[in-house]
Amino acid sequence: MRLGINLGYWGAGMDGDNLAVAQEADQLGYDVCWAAEAYGSDAPTVLTWVAAQTESIDVGSAIMQIPARQPAMTAMTAATLDSLSGGRFRLGLGVSGPQVSEGWYGVKFDKPLARTREYVEIVRRAMSRERLSYEGEHWTLPLPDGPGKPIKLTVHPQREHIPLYIAAIGPKNLEQTGEIADGALLIFPSAEHLEDTAVKHLRAGREKAGKTMEGFDVCPTLPLAVGDDINGLADMFRPYTALYVGGMGSRKQNFYNQLAQRMGYEKEAAEIQDKYLSGDKNGAAAAVPHQLIDQTTLLGPVERIAERMQAYAAAGVTTLTLAPAGFTLDERLAALRAGTDALELSGLA
Repeated sequence: MRLGINLGYWGAGMDGDNLAVAQEADQLGYDVCWAAEAYGSDAPTVLTWVAAQTESIDVGSAIMQIPARQPAMTAMTAATLDSLSGGRFRLGLGVSGPQVSEGWYGVKFDKPLARTREYVEIVRRAMSRERLSYEGEHWTLPLPDGPGKPIKLTVHPQREHIPLYIAAIGPKNLEQTGEIADGALLIFPSAEHLEDTAVKHLRAGREKAGKTMEGFDVCPTLPLAVGDDINGLADMFRPYTALYVGGMGSRKQNFYNQLAQRMGYEKEAAEIQDKYLSGDKNGAAAAVPHQLIDQTTLLGPVERIAERMQAYAAAGVTTLTLAPAGFTLDERLAALRAGTDALELSGLA
């Protein structure tokens, strides 16, 4: 099992620290560094900055939002980043959510599976440097009855095949991801529930495409906090968990809330959402069960984290992406080093 890091969003006053974390991960031999985007910092700019100041670690978008860019633009960005980084770019895509898609980008959040499939097909065609033409439900290239003509990408990517990941939560999205992508980006993954909530659906998609799970990258992100006070460490992540389960989406369309329900927390997920959407964020955080936090993070001393890593590997994880927590840069760097220590102790390195 490989290790990655997720820097999250930039622009919150910790950009220098984030770069230092990426550089330390590079020196420690971490496999990939991911950066996110929502409606603040964009992923490609951050990844270019990181790639220019690291040596061997891959850089990946987790995610580049599908409603934010036309697919041909995404192919251009991916090809450029792969070329500039010396073949170290990984393209992670996702549809985002209805609030961001419609409120920020002005793009209807309809038929997300069909849109994702077409988007991936166009991106792959463009990156293969064939003359681009496509007829689908959501995109038609070139536009009919106009001056447009099929055009070929002029940039040569460093590699013939740039790894393509999709952020997936729901069963149907996971199945399609297994069918059309090279890897899956997962969030709130519990080793105990991963087979039922994710892997079996990915496997079904691979089988639909006539493939096995061999070579497919199952890549969940887990917050990491090191120390002996497990309850205290868990409390650090109460606001984070409450935000996603309670407030990341509407009452009817919150994919993270639905995931918590599939993990057996139906009553708790409803309470967290009720409190969060009513404005009681502290109450929502207090309502998050300790077990839910413990199952979806890496908490405790190095030995306990090593045991949890073994559980994730047994559940089918191939790249474990860590989000090292800490109030200072030194604490985050220490957590990063603990991650490599735990991996070595687990025997999975």
